Amino acid sequence: MANFAKSNVPRFSMDVYQNEYLPEGGREVNAIVTVTATGGGTAGSAVPRAQAPGQGPSAAVVVMVDCSGSMDHPAAKMRNARDATAAAIGTLRDGTHFAVIAGTHVAEEVYPGGGRLAVADATTREQARLALRRLGAGGGTAIGTWLRLAGRLLSSADVGIRHGILLTDGRNEHESPQDLRAALDDCAGRFTCDARGVGTDWEVKEVTAVASALLGTADIVADPAHLAGDFTRMMETAMGKEVADVALRVWTPVGTTVRFIKQVAPAVEELTGRRTEAGPRAGDYPTGSWGDESRDYHLCVEVPAAGLGQEMLAARVSLVVPQADGPALNLGSQGLVRAVWTDDMSASTSIDPQVAHYTGQAELARVIQQGLDLRKAGDFDGATAKLGRAVQLAGESGNADTAKLLAKVVDVVDVATGTVRLKTKVAEADEMTLETRSTKTVRVKK
Repeated sequence: MANFAKSNVPRFSMDVYQNEYLPEGGREVNAIVTVTATGGGTAGSAVPRAQAPGQGPSAAVVVMVDCSGSMDHPAAKMRNARDATAAAIGTLRDGTHFAVIAGTHVAEEVYPGGGRLAVADATTREQARLALRRLGAGGGTAIGTWLRLAGRLLSSADVGIRHGILLTDGRNEHESPQDLRAALDDCAGRFTCDARGVGTDWEVKEVTAVASALLGTADIVADPAHLAGDFTRMMETAMGKEVADVALRVWTPVGTTVRFIKQVAPAVEELTGRRTEAGPRAGDYPTGSWGDESRDYHLCVEVPAAGLGQEMLAARVSLVVPQADGPALNLGSQGLVRAVWTDDMSASTSIDPQVAHYTGQAELARVIQQGLDLRKAGDFDGATAKLGRAVQLAGESGNADTAKLLAKVVDVVDVATGTVRLKTKVAEADEMTLETRSTKTVRVKK
């Protein structure tokens, strides 16, 4: 884990949106916490100890390329994967440590080899490009082995940012779900990882599980010809990260418990079960690496019942970078969540617009998943009801991207009432795109 000088960390700010008023006997407090990082790529950026002056934060990236037999069908898929990996390597900032892994039922180092990482410059980029020509398709798929090798390579570098990019085109058929889960548990907190499925023969829940566990993004690239553009964008985003291992630290007073905390923008991601204890009545929830960006979190706490007119601090949220060898680095921003008991019914029953919006967005992600699962199981009435509710929620919140994806799976009769009909024929790529992107949200209209 990198050491940072506090003055060199990006500037973080935090805003809390909530209705702090509770009715008599009320115990549930909800708040949306917006965290914004600015100053990336400037003098305000994080400076890990391995960074040379004048460069961006020190970083290491490992690209894991599926080379199983199915990558030869069609033959252009493997060529597109090689070209995409070369394009991503071409995007690396000078001085970035990197490696390429060929993934089958085993994991093999393609470049530079020898259990080490190369350092990006004109020479190593060209060497990597030539090494990629040797990539061919053959063998099975065991994603956990790819991730474990990536973790070993990334841990060999004394850098601030550690990131993986994983591409697969098939199901994880050569290791058990338990083996993959164990690999994800082993890698969690050691590096972040973006995962992509190419074509339509892979399992959405496997790819999204990788991205979720490793705090990265997941997406479908239905047409292999689009891989190079997607890989380049992913690598540019990775190069824009300024500080790793940021955690939300939530402190609550005696008698107060955290019911849940989840990221709600730019995508829904459950964090509740990832808590690490951080001293008396405090816990850390990992958020991964940050560049110039803003994210929203929904915090729900349960407070002790109190009498009318009383008020209390229900939670204090701060940003920290936990350190293995000492106290956490505090990033200097905090938000306060309050509770005030009142007999004013209009005050206590009002729902904060931010809380209402993101509650709807979380429900939207949930009912899409439920609807698609019911459709696959043959429960078409149940699927129609859930996907109809999704259409209604997407319309209410202005989530136009999700609405367009839904319209490829259902015929929309009435958005306002959520009246839909399941399409009799749905392209597999359209259904997989909806499932993969179902957690993407839109922010509240100011």
